[in-house]
Amino acid sequence: MLPIIKELIKKYYISLSSICIFIIYILTLAPGVVEIDAGELATVQATLGIAHPTGYPLFTILGFLLLKIPFPASIIYKANLLAAIWCSLGLWIFMKSILIVLENSINANQKDEKIKNKKADKKAVKTTNFTPSYLFPSVTIFSGIMLGFSKTFWMQSTSVEVYSLQIFLFGLIIYATLKAYFSIKEDNTKWMWFGFSLALGFSNHMTTLLVLPFSAILFFQKEKLNNVSGKKILLALSVFIPTLIIFYSYLPLRAASNPIMNWGNPINYENFFRHISGKQYQVWMFSSIEAAKKHLATYLENFPAEFGYTGVILGLIGIIYSYKVKRILFYALLITLFASVLYVINYDITDLDSYFLMSYMMFTFFIALGFVRLIFYLQKNLTNVKTVIAITTIIALCPLVLNYSDVDQSDVHTFEDYTRTILNSTEKNSIIMSYQWDYFVAASYYFQNLEDFRNDVTIIDKELLRRSWYYNQLRRNHPHIFDGMEIEVSNFIDAVRPFERDEQYNPNVIENCYRAVMTKIISGNVDKKNVYIGIELFQNEMQRGEFTLPNGYQLVPDVFLFKVVKGNEYVPAVVPNFTLRFPKEMNKYLDKIENFAATMLVYRASYELQFNKPERARIYIDKVKRDFPDYQIPYDLENSIK
Repeated sequence: MLPIIKELIKKYYISLSSICIFIIYILTLAPGVVEIDAGELATVQATLGIAHPTGYPLFTILGFLLLKIPFPASIIYKANLLAAIWCSLGLWIFMKSILIVLENSINANQKDEKIKNKKADKKAVKTTNFTPSYLFPSVTIFSGIMLGFSKTFWMQSTSVEVYSLQIFLFGLIIYATLKAYFSIKEDNTKWMWFGFSLALGFSNHMTTLLVLPFSAILFFQKEKLNNVSGKKILLALSVFIPTLIIFYSYLPLRAASNPIMNWGNPINYENFFRHISGKQYQVWMFSSIEAAKKHLATYLENFPAEFGYTGVILGLIGIIYSYKVKRILFYALLITLFASVLYVINYDITDLDSYFLMSYMMFTFFIALGFVRLIFYLQKNLTNVKTVIAITTIIALCPLVLNYSDVDQSDVHTFEDYTRTILNSTEKNSIIMSYQWDYFVAASYYFQNLEDFRNDVTIIDKELLRRSWYYNQLRRNHPHIFDGMEIEVSNFIDAVRPFERDEQYNPNVIENCYRAVMTKIISGNVDKKNVYIGIELFQNEMQRGEFTLPNGYQLVPDVFLFKVVKGNEYVPAVVPNFTLRFPKEMNKYLDKIENFAATMLVYRASYELQFNKPERARIYIDKVKRDFPDYQIPYDLENSIK
C-alpha cells in the first residue's frame, strides 16, 4: 500500500468507516413510504408544515432546506436518504467520542499494568503489538460498526423519521460533554458549545432529556458545585435558551400561515404549549406498573439481538473494565443507561424501540472498553497480530450479518401499493373515514400533497376528529367538508375545549357530540358524494354500537373499504385486480395490511353470495388464495361456492 494512502487511512479512518457504513445503509434504504409517520413527516418537511407533537422544528427546517438540493429522485426517497445521512453523521461523531474516552482512560491504565508486569517478571516483559496508535483506531472502528449495525440504530437509517436526526444530536451532545470534561485548559466556550448542542437536541426531540444524567454527572464531577460552576451553567444557558426560542418560534409563526399540515395549530400560547409538551400523549406516561414490566421484559428479550449477541458479552466485560480504568465514566454511563431505560419503559406506546437508543449508545461505550480488554487478552495468547484483528473483526461484524435481513427495507412497497389501491378504488371527490394512520392515512398525506395523486379524495382520520385543531386543518384543505353541519362541529369544539385545557368537562357530552359529528359527516355528504369507511371502524366501533349509519343506509364491501349506500339493492364492484407487493421479511404492520386486504375480499365474497352470485364470489376467494395463501378462509364460505 502506498505511504500516502496509509497516511490518509490513519488520519481519516473514522470518516472512511462512516462512509462505508453509509453505503450499506443505502443498500437497505426504503424506496418509498413505509409505516407509521413516514408519509406525514416527509410531507411536513417538503411543505414546511407542522408535525405531530412535539413539532420537531429543527427536523422540519433542516429537512425543508436539504430536500431542495437538486437530486434525481422522488421526495420520499430523498427524505429517506436524509435519514441514512443523519445516522452516518451520528455514528461519525459518536466514534470521535469513543476515541476521546479511549485516549483519556486507557493510556494511564496501560502504563500502570506495564509497571506491574515488570515488577512481577523482571526477566521477560512481553510488549504489546497493539500500541495506542493501533489499538484506539481498531477499537473505535469495531465499536462503531457494532452500534451502526445494531438493529434499532440501523433501522432509523432506512426511512424518514425524527430519530435519525436525534441520533446525530445525541452524538453531538455526548461529544461536546466529553470534550469539555477532558479539557485541560480552562475554557468556558466548551460548555457553551455543550449548551448549544443541547438546545439543538431539544429543538428536535424531547428524548434529549435522556442524555442529561451523563452530562450532569461529568460536569459536576469536574466543576464541582460552587460559584465558578454556577457561572459556567449560566454561560451554557445563555446559549441554550435563545437557541431554543429561535427554533420553537417557528411553530406559531408557521401556524399563522395555515399550512397544509398544521397539527395542533400552535398559533397561540395555549395551543403552542399543549403541542410542545405533547399533552395528548401524556396519558401514556407512567400509566401502570404492568405496562412498565411488559416493556422492560421486551427490552431485555430483544437486547442481545441488538448487538448480534457478541456485543452483549463485550459490553459486560467493558462494564467491569470501566470500573477499573475510569470509575467516574463507569458511573456516568451506567446511571444514564439505567435512567433512560427506566424512563422509557413507563411510556406505554407500541412503537417504543427507538426510545431506547440512548441506552444502546451508552452501552456501546462499554463495548469499546470490552474490545480493549479482549485485544489485551488475545495478544497475550496469540503471537500473530493478523489473527487478533481477524477475530475481533468477525465479532464486530456479527450485528451486520445477523440483523441485515430484519432491517432491510429496500423491497418494501406495500404501504405505497395499499394507499394507492385504496385511493384509486373510490370515485372522484369521495370521502374516506378511517383511522388506519400507520397503514395508509399518514402515507396518503404524501401521495395527495406531494405527488398530486387523487388529491380530490377527502380522508378523515376518525380519531383526530376528537381534537379541536383538526377541524381547522380539514376546513383549510377541504373547504366544504363541514357545510350544513356548523352546529354539530361547534357543539363538539365547545364540549372538548375544557378537556384540552384541563378544566372541568363532561365526558358523556363530549362523546355524544363527537358521535353526532361522525354521523353528520356521512348523512350530510352521502347524497352529494360517495362515502367510505375503513374496515377497522366497521369491526370495532360499529360492532360495539358506538357508531351507526343514518337510517336507510348500509355498508357494501368495496376493495379495501366499505361503501355507504342507500337502500338494500345489490351494488356491483370492480374485479379485484390490484397488486400488493410484500417484502421477504414481514412485520406486524405488514401482517395487518395483509389481514385487512384478505378480510375485505372475504367480506365481498360473502356479499356476493347474499345476492346469489357464486361466480362473482369465486373471483374474490381465488384472489385470496392466490395473493394471501396463509389466510384462513371460513370453511362455510369456501364450501358454499364449490
